[in-house]
Amino acid sequence: QVQLVESGGGSVQAGGSLRLSCTASGYTGSRNCMGWFRQVPGKEREGVATIYTNGLSTAYADSVKGRFTISLAGDTVYLQMNSLKPDDTAKYYCAAHGKGGAGYCATRFSQTDFTHWGQGTQVTVSS
Repeated sequence: QVQLVESGGGSVQAGGSLRLSCTASGYTGSRNCMGWFRQVPGKEREGVATIYTNGLSTAYADSVKGRFTISLAGDTVYLQMNSLKPDDTAKYYCAAHGKGGAGYCATRFSQTDFTHWGQGTQVTVSS
């Protein structure tokens, strides 16, 4: 069983930065691909970024490219968020799955591909 625990959310003014952390435990074969999603009430959960277990293969949603950076250190995946905008306000979720390789991880942003989820952490960006 894989467990994911997020931390690092909070409130920040537009233009500021936050770093989210997600510490994973459990069978490593079930978390080869780690990702961050976000969701606002009434909308579908949106893929933000993914990273493969080698730490080298990453992918980003167009809306966050150049502002967010996903990284991996041991069992912890980080999401560094810079130049935050009010539109980034959402609950952010860490997720994982063990399907496919680096290419699969980089191209599959749907929440249906991910089998393990954290409890989420709120990020609020004020204008």
